[in-house]
Amino acid sequence: MSLQELGQFTNTLGETDEMPVLFLGHGSPMIAIEENQFVTGFRDIVQKIPTPKAILCVSAHWETRGTFVTAMTTPPTIHDFGGFPQALFDVQYPAAGDPALAQEIKNLVQSTEVGLDVEWGLDHGAWTVIKHMYPEANIPIVEFSLDYRRTPEQHYQLAQELKALRKKGVLIIGSGNIVHNLRAVAWNRINDTFGFDWALEANNIVKTAIMERNHKPLMNPFEQGQAFQLAIPTPEHYLPLLYALALQGNKDEIAFFNDEPVAGSLSMTSVYIGKNI
Repeated sequence: MSLQELGQFTNTLGETDEMPVLFLGHGSPMIAIEENQFVTGFRDIVQKIPTPKAILCVSAHWETRGTFVTAMTTPPTIHDFGGFPQALFDVQYPAAGDPALAQEIKNLVQSTEVGLDVEWGLDHGAWTVIKHMYPEANIPIVEFSLDYRRTPEQHYQLAQELKALRKKGVLIIGSGNIVHNLRAVAWNRINDTFGFDWALEANNIVKTAIMERNHKPLMNPFEQGQAFQLAIPTPEHYLPLLYALALQGNKDEIAFFNDEPVAGSLSMTSVYIGKNI
């Protein structure tokens, strides 16, 4: 990064009031083209927070060997799914990237090397929900990958190195699902507000721990019993929650929204961390 670019970054992302942090339950890619209570929840939360200068999204759908951040100026809209209507594949979300922010993230993280990626883009964990929040696509976005070799606790620790971005006007978003077991989906109730007992149990335990600021057990989800093993059969949708929680400050309040189960084995529960709203 040149001295001129560093100066431009400093001017663009100078000190601001501390931005909130969000964890968004994104569910099915169809949420991009649907109108439902969850879409309304995404739109409503934006009205209660400052307009960010940029967005850093930690998506369940970018798993890598090593840690990377997108660094291109125009990230493509990635349709990383199959079997959905053509209307979903036609959606483009033309938000700009932010190479200077990517470089700043690389500089901030000291515990591991962060690679600057120019091939990935915006996967559906990012654009399907952010498009409802910022439909004009006028906020630059970078994505931060999930190194699949790291433990949940290591992801939590890594996320803490990003705290300084909250005071630079960056809205940090984790996008995944607390409960996400596609093999157990009740397809006959795919659009129903309904959760299996184990899904509700795991979701409520997580919410209680969040409200009590007791993050330690959440860093060991696979040791919390059968309900958690069913709710979190693989870690990728759960880990973005840990990135959001790791950024919580002592004065931050917690609020839940879109707090509903769907199709038995998914939860759309989303979390706001920041000033009281």
